[in-house]
Amino acid sequence: MDITYHPIGTIHSPFTDLKQMPIQPTGRSSAPGTVEVFPEFSEGLKDLDRFSHLILVYHFHQSRTVTMTVKPFLDSAPRGLFATRAPVRPKPIGISIVELVSIQANILHLANLDILDGTPLLDIKLYVPDFDRPTEARVGWLEEVRHNLKSTHSTSRFSST
Repeated sequence: MDITYHPIGTIHSPFTDLKQMPIQPTGRSSAPGTVEVFPEFSEGLKDLDRFSHLILVYHFHQSRTVTMTVKPFLDSAPRGLFATRAPVRPKPIGISIVELVSIQANILHLANLDILDGTPLLDIKLYVPDFDRPTEARVGWLEEVRHNLKSTHSTSRFSST
């Protein structure tokens, strides 16, 4: 079965180089940015301004490789791809929870971006803490290294250059 998606917009951020990016939106180096929603989808933004956070679903447009075992940013041990958030996936789809600052026409102004400039946006979902934040969650191997999350940046290990 072939599945084809077309973007509904473009994500704009100050991150033009994979090496300068934070690895998650909660990192200290996350930055403000915008999402340009294409005009044919702008009607769907109605009532969105009443929410503080969004889940952006996007395409890792610079990811060119697929690897089933990776050394994640926060660890030096090889891990199974699906036990990481590495971008080198069979289906290069990313998600980030970001803060919605304001909306002007079809432009979303956001805080806490960790996304490469020019990334194609596939969808916008509401972040609802009651739905999206389990109170009891295990974080596997990340338990030992999660204290490094806010200060870790991306590296060239997953880039195609």
